[in-house]
Amino acid sequence: MGTPAQILVVDDEPNIRLTLQMVLEGEGWEVALAPSAEDALARLADEPFDAVLLDVMMPGGMDGLTALGVLHGKYPDLPVVMISGHATLHDAVSATRAGAFDFLEKPLSRERVLVTVRNALRESSRGRELAELKARAGRDYAVGGLLGDAPPLVRLREQIAKVAPTRARVLIQGESGTGKELIARAVHDQSERAAGPFVKVNCAAIPDELIESTLFGHEKGAFTGAAGRQRGQFELADAGTLFLDEIGDMSLSAQAKVLRVLQSGELTRVGSERAIKVDVRVLAATHKNLEAACQAGTFREDLYFRLNVVPLVSPPLRQRASDVPGLALHFLAQVCEENGFRRKVFEPDVLDALKAWRWPGNVRELRNVVERMAILSGEVIGLDDLPDALLEVPERSVSDEAALAGEGNLRDLRDAAERRFIVERLEALDWNISRAADSLGLERTHLHKKMRALGIRRERG
Repeated sequence: MGTPAQILVVDDEPNIRLTLQMVLEGEGWEVALAPSAEDALARLADEPFDAVLLDVMMPGGMDGLTALGVLHGKYPDLPVVMISGHATLHDAVSATRAGAFDFLEKPLSRERVLVTVRNALRESSRGRELAELKARAGRDYAVGGLLGDAPPLVRLREQIAKVAPTRARVLIQGESGTGKELIARAVHDQSERAAGPFVKVNCAAIPDELIESTLFGHEKGAFTGAAGRQRGQFELADAGTLFLDEIGDMSLSAQAKVLRVLQSGELTRVGSERAIKVDVRVLAATHKNLEAACQAGTFREDLYFRLNVVPLVSPPLRQRASDVPGLALHFLAQVCEENGFRRKVFEPDVLDALKAWRWPGNVRELRNVVERMAILSGEVIGLDDLPDALLEVPERSVSDEAALAGEGNLRDLRDAAERRFIVERLEALDWNISRAADSLGLERTHLHKKMRALGIRRERG
């Protein structure tokens, strides 16, 4: 059973409000009432609705047509049905031009109201599906790090393809910045729930006192500040996927309620005793060691086993260094397009330096570094544009002599040859950096950075 549609009725006449409430609730929909346009706008700012019935003529500072303009501007996909007992043709035309879904005249016919509301809800549902399809079509998986051909990533994509079509719960583990949310989205997009909502909750960003209300919703007056009924994230994810990011930071009391929902498929809003059935696939993610958290008593072991049906590991970028150049080129093109820059390019040495860095912040850090360089550089991004930290001298796997003799890998050989060539030129020019840079065809600062990257220093006797 899906979550009932939420309808807001706005009319200054109490009898009209109550009549519409009885008619609409008789169809199984949930109804909220507002006596004025100002009250309606306040309700909409706090909770989502699937349709609005709005009276044209209302006393106070804002009439229905003015409120319609505000609603259409703030919530363009929300269908608004206008109702009036004193409507003119001009009113109907004005309402339609202002974005009204339909126009009903008083006295209201029960059947006409129900047909109109059903059509409005159908339109609302289509709008949400279209928005989700557009978002999914335009989603760039490289942003979260799923672009690349390194073996760990290839294995991950194969695992996603296998688990996505099933109903199994998935626990995604990995360091910050590796793209755990993107993995969850990929699972959702390749599942039978792809047309349903994908709802994300960052458990680490929500205070403990609000996490239960956020997840399960609350009733009016459930606690100080609860001005109206609020649906929780579980309800909003009905028929779709709920992604609980950083679940290791969730309080024990919230963990217990999440476990009950996973076991029964039912939830209870804060301040209510009525159970609500939901159909939600839960995906969770964490950068913490949940097994250790279970042993420490900060995470429920029974919840851990419920979530960890299929574990997926998001590999750190240092384990897929071969993907770094491709990701950097992708991010560079993306940043240039976003900022209206002419197309920029990397010098080969820059890509080598990026590939050699260990990226403690993973793909997110790489994207930030590329964006910074793209903004501050000219059309060609060179070593001068790299952050100083990225030019720390990497440990050599073999000596220069061994590399030139054919040991080590291609990078070792190239670095050894380049190091020897630059040192010989510097020694021939008595370590005059400016003259050496001119003879090498480099900017002086560029040569300085290259010397740092290659670990070249003048030995003082």
